[in-house]
Amino acid sequence: MTRPLRSLGFLTIGLFDRENPRAGHETTLSIIERGESLGFDSAWLRDRHLQYGISSPVAVLAAASQRTSRIRLGTAVIPLGWENPLRLAEDLATVDVLSGGRLEPGFSVGPPRRLDEIAPALYPDTAEHEEFGYERLGRLRRFLAGEQVSPFAGTEGIEEYSERIEPHAAGLSDRLWYGAGSPASTTWAAENGFHLLTSSVIQSTTTTDFDTEQDAQIRLYRETHPDGENARVSQGLVVVPTDTATPDQRRRYEAYADSRRGRVGIPQGPRGLLFAEDLVGTSEQIAEQLHATRAFGQVDEVAFALPFALEPDDYVQILEDIAGRLGPLLGWTPGG
Repeated sequence: MTRPLRSLGFLTIGLFDRENPRAGHETTLSIIERGESLGFDSAWLRDRHLQYGISSPVAVLAAASQRTSRIRLGTAVIPLGWENPLRLAEDLATVDVLSGGRLEPGFSVGPPRRLDEIAPALYPDTAEHEEFGYERLGRLRRFLAGEQVSPFAGTEGIEEYSERIEPHAAGLSDRLWYGAGSPASTTWAAENGFHLLTSSVIQSTTTTDFDTEQDAQIRLYRETHPDGENARVSQGLVVVPTDTATPDQRRRYEAYADSRRGRVGIPQGPRGLLFAEDLVGTSEQIAEQLHATRAFGQVDEVAFALPFALEPDDYVQILEDIAGRLGPLLGWTPGG
């Protein structure tokens, strides 16, 4: 039985030009504002370091929190290998307070990409001693929950000190997501009470069929999580409705999907990663494709990913079609 879609969100990488970075960041903020006006329940930012995508999603979401009032603001995902958990906890708590409790941060663990090259800049003295596994994320959650980080609390001269990170954002530690792609990471997320972000990339374990693997992942997660069938899962896929697109937009969208289609069904890299096929077509066609998959039938939250490198007008058209046409076909209503 397919669950009706309860929460409709979108995900963007926030690309910008090297010589004019402000314009791209402003576009991202405008997209989030537009998403809220269209009734979307959530907006999610990717995280890119040393690239031309958002490197500081927490800072961008701080700005977004002041331009919106209702839409939930998420990260999918922050790679913790780049972060100091205590400092990140302070930043996250600050944004959550500013947003009125709308922050939903998602994370991944593991060493940063190309660590050997960036270690002299990122961890010049401690790289070989850094712990990049789940303990780092556990520490972050404990800090957000209010765990003591200093044995001293009180007044020293005219300065007043707290034993925990400040500000404290009540409830934030219960709104944390984990981006899992393997059975092991999925099991860990479930056992430790994190919500599950499942995306358009997943590890091949028994088949080369993406839907089969994602369906098994979601079932494993809910079988393991204490909340069972009520455990939250958000599915992220590239979905591009063309209902109101111009002929030129349709051509470019289809070319984008064609350029990525060759990797579908073929395990990539040493981990055997599988990629979902991008869905481009009318809302009716996309809804039919989604309803035909097993994984979509198990989720009631989605964060549809906006394709990379499109124009601002393209994103507006895609969001309008998702909210106005595709969403209702999937059982969603604004604010439902």
